[in-house]
Amino acid sequence: MNHLTAPLSSRKSDVGVLLLHGFTGSPASMRPWAEHLIEQNYSVELPVLPGHATKWQDLNQTTWHQWYAAAHLSYLKLAADCSNVFIAGLSMGGALALRLAQHQPEISGLLLVNPAILAKNKLLKLAPVLGKIIPSVPAVGNDIAKPATNEYSYDRTPVVAAASMLDLWQDVRKGLHLVTTPTLIFTSHKDHIVPPKSSELIYRNISTPPMHLEQIFLERSYHVATLDYEMDEIHRHSINFIKSKTKLS
Repeated sequence: MNHLTAPLSSRKSDVGVLLLHGFTGSPASMRPWAEHLIEQNYSVELPVLPGHATKWQDLNQTTWHQWYAAAHLSYLKLAADCSNVFIAGLSMGGALALRLAQHQPEISGLLLVNPAILAKNKLLKLAPVLGKIIPSVPAVGNDIAKPATNEYSYDRTPVVAAASMLDLWQDVRKGLHLVTTPTLIFTSHKDHIVPPKSSELIYRNISTPPMHLEQIFLERSYHVATLDYEMDEIHRHSINFIKSKTKLS
């Protein structure tokens, strides 16, 4: 673990943002966003999800329940200091953010970047069977259009952990109607990991009132858009969203 993949915690104001990275990824994918929020005087929690930012074998020893528990604990830490808490999630982090909103309706808003509750690779559904035979398959990380950019993800995809992620997605999909939280969704047109249909499913099935639900399409960024060409656009829109929804809290 280096300084980019390490967790980050900062208290600046009564408005806080919890940032959740994706499957096999690390806080590095969310760090520029987190640092921008801190510069704008927001409180921030950016945890390392269990099994991440070490070696891929460690991730196979964890389940989605542990990832969610860590996300929930970070939320509680932030909520203890802030009366307005927003959750920002990339990919699987978006699924965790949605589950938090299903159980914590007081959350002020969700910022979802290519949220994953479906996969583009149809073979992923075989993970529960493959996990009994092989420990890992080729990596899914670093889907970034911008050259020389690294999210410090694993070089292999742990299959047992991937099967657990499928269980998380199923759980989240069943409870989408429970989400009433103001939500901003960023969706990349050229995402090689998660299909746009995943964002569409969320947009159409959560119960957030239309006036508090927005989707922004990204034209030049791949899956890890938080580090890609439109990173600054994500920062700008997220700040505007937070400011507008904080007034409602």
